[in-house]
Amino acid sequence: MIRSNAFLGLCAAAAMLSASSTAHADTLHRQVQRETRMDLPQRGLSMAQVEKRFGAPERKLPVRGGGSRWQPPIHRWVYPGYIVYFEHKIVIHSVADAPAGEHPVR
Repeated sequence: MIRSNAFLGLCAAAAMLSASSTAHADTLHRQVQRETRMDLPQRGLSMAQVEKRFGAPERKLPVRGGGSRWQPPIHRWVYPGYIVYFEHKIVIHSVADAPAGEHPVR
């Protein structure tokens, strides 16, 4: 009887983890779909090109990294609905903000 209770507990835990992973994957999938429909700065653009095409950002967040050649400076510019990441002065990624009520994928 004890072994069957332990087995049932393990099965319940596995089911909960599976449901959590599925929900996480659905959230990520929706985020990626939303980003593909948005006009975001593309990888390889310079800061000047981004500012010329998309305007000045709402905020420029503090620079991260830059302590060594293995940790280049990462600049982050916040626009309405998305954030642009630069390595040195070149776009490496643009990410849509999470909609209200959803937590960003980490």
